[in-house]
Amino acid sequence: MGPVLTPNITVHIIWYGVWHMPQKEIIREFIRSISATNVKRPSVAGWWSTVRKYTDQTGGNISGTVLLGKERDDQLYSHGKSLTRLSVQSVIKAAVTARSSPLPINPSGGVYLVLTSEDVYVQDFCNDVCGFHYFTFPSIVGETLPYAWIGNSAKLCPAVCAYPFAVPTYIPGIKPVKPPNGDIAVDGMVSVIAHEIAEMASDPLANAWYAGEDPSFPVEIADLCEGIYGTGGGGSYTGQMLKAKDGATYNMNGVRRRFLVQWVWNHLVSYCSGPNALDQ
Repeated sequence: MGPVLTPNITVHIIWYGVWHMPQKEIIREFIRSISATNVKRPSVAGWWSTVRKYTDQTGGNISGTVLLGKERDDQLYSHGKSLTRLSVQSVIKAAVTARSSPLPINPSGGVYLVLTSEDVYVQDFCNDVCGFHYFTFPSIVGETLPYAWIGNSAKLCPAVCAYPFAVPTYIPGIKPVKPPNGDIAVDGMVSVIAHEIAEMASDPLANAWYAGEDPSFPVEIADLCEGIYGTGGGGSYTGQMLKAKDGATYNMNGVRRRFLVQWVWNHLVSYCSGPNALDQ
């Protein structure tokens, strides 16, 4: 019965560590594609249409407008190269209270992505999580803001967090697929970013759409479909995906790029949905 993000959603990015421009562009163009029209199907916007089916207690749907907001670089690793879950909030505080060009504080529709570079370790990274979302505490940041952290797994665990572009050795007989934008780790991050944005939109304050009894350990709309990218997916099978002429694997089109993004749970039909479903 909690709120969902019915106002226009604006995604503000903190690039923590050293990022290269081509990496940033892949992620920016995914976010720009979420509500882009006139994109060849299956599209990122088609994927977001499942997320939009979730409503608040007044019947208001999640917004169809997702905008790329302001960005801020933290190239000096202001809080070190090893972060706890809680210190991620301090990174956000530094960004919104900076003396020059601070990120705007937008409690209505603003979401904040902390993206850590490949040489940064965050608590539980690779073992339990590739990303997570929560909300900031007013005692730290001054406002309650939905945020997510997602890590670049290139050096630490690509086979865990960039699957299926890299495959763990304990899964025999499965070959990695070619990433659509040529960067195993960043293409893998895109799917985790999508996962977290979908869950921030549908459960921004951990009191809206989740399964299970404990909101501090919820199973949310993307958790239910982890590892599923196409029809028939489940277990170690990703489902039926698409292949480009250059051999890259994808399942949705963006404004100028292709992406491989996991499906999300459609509560109206009680199964995982995606724009590349064979019954679309």
